[in-house]
Amino acid sequence: MELLTRTLFLCFTFTLTYGAPSPPHDAATEDVDAALPDRCGGLEFDAITPDENGMTFFFKGSHLWKGFTGPAQLSNESFKELDDIHNIGHVDAAFRMHNPDNTDDHDHIYFFLDDKVFSYYNHTLEEGYPKEIHLDFPGIPTHLDAAVECPKAECGADSVLFFKGKDVHVYDISTKTVKTKVWPHLPVCTAAFRWLEHYYCFHGHNFTRFHPLTGEVSGSYPKDARNYFMSCLNFGHGNGSKVLKCSDVKLDAITSDDEGKTYFFAGPIFMRLDSRRDGLHAFPITRTWREMTSGVDAVFSYTDKMYMIKGDQVYIFKGGAHYTLISGYPKTLKEELGIEGPVDAAFVCPDEHTAHIIQGEWILYVDLTATPRAVTFNLTMPVININAAHCGSDGIELFTGSKFLKYLDVATLTMSRTRTMPLNITSEMMGCQD
Repeated sequence: MELLTRTLFLCFTFTLTYGAPSPPHDAATEDVDAALPDRCGGLEFDAITPDENGMTFFFKGSHLWKGFTGPAQLSNESFKELDDIHNIGHVDAAFRMHNPDNTDDHDHIYFFLDDKVFSYYNHTLEEGYPKEIHLDFPGIPTHLDAAVECPKAECGADSVLFFKGKDVHVYDISTKTVKTKVWPHLPVCTAAFRWLEHYYCFHGHNFTRFHPLTGEVSGSYPKDARNYFMSCLNFGHGNGSKVLKCSDVKLDAITSDDEGKTYFFAGPIFMRLDSRRDGLHAFPITRTWREMTSGVDAVFSYTDKMYMIKGDQVYIFKGGAHYTLISGYPKTLKEELGIEGPVDAAFVCPDEHTAHIIQGEWILYVDLTATPRAVTFNLTMPVININAAHCGSDGIELFTGSKFLKYLDVATLTMSRTRTMPLNITSEMMGCQD
């Protein structure tokens, strides 16, 4: 899988300890200079935004924090014109533009102060800036509280949400029109942040997750940001845990869905690999697939559905904004795939209709278009003890313990009489400790 082998700069080092699957939090103690602001003391941020490389910046006064760990530094060390030329001292709001139809604008960072807007790319102020806000964003008020981008898939059109008090001004990037909404149930946001397709309103040292179309808040909020979006002593679900050594890594499954999202599973956690612009982050499997309380043995994706195998049971989840267990499931392996367990690993190659089920040294071919489904034939492989498998555009990867083997395709795998040289899982791939 090319995505794995060419991966990935981490925005922070995540905790992969199986008992501590929290979002961006590594449970390390930050070294804080007494002369610098300390976000672990409970600050209210002025703005939060990622840059074009996925590094997230947290702003407070004339300082910022790069990423989810580490001490504060002066803003002009990363965005020099903010103070060196314009001496603005702080920002009111910031966001990263999502406008893939306009490459001259896409991924640029916009900062707002009073009635001015600044546009940066590659940490350099663009020519002609700052400008008055209405010249770039007609209909948007001055002295904003917060701003956050909202892509078409989540807002119906590529948009920006601008917050001022209880008013939310939804700016359509293409038509340059504004719709103003009032969300009285949402706290006044001093910063807003889109992270892994979720939206967060920061207020005080807390945050509240909201729906970008309605402002609806679901779940128990507010939550303390120090438990999730920074590394602070005595805060965070994974406090006190250690980063797993790469030599101790063992995957249970890996798969890519029809939307190009790639997931791997290990014990009770999963991780998205395609979201490197937001960093690599571990989550409980039950956060997305709540019925999978005991982890997984194998996973594969097919026609907008995710098949999860545990023991002799198959759970099929329908894709979409959220994965939903299809009525009538789980079913037994025999009922659904015409096989007996246990299953070591499974995969479906892109644009194909065959599930390849790995059991020991055998690989079983199951025709997913047949009714009922059954094994069409089986072949042996030159490898055993496979824990997870993935098929992508650049071939097949088989994971065994902390190593993986690469094959060009299924035919090469089954016709080989010797196994390929195993490769090590590395810190660049998974954020583990080499």
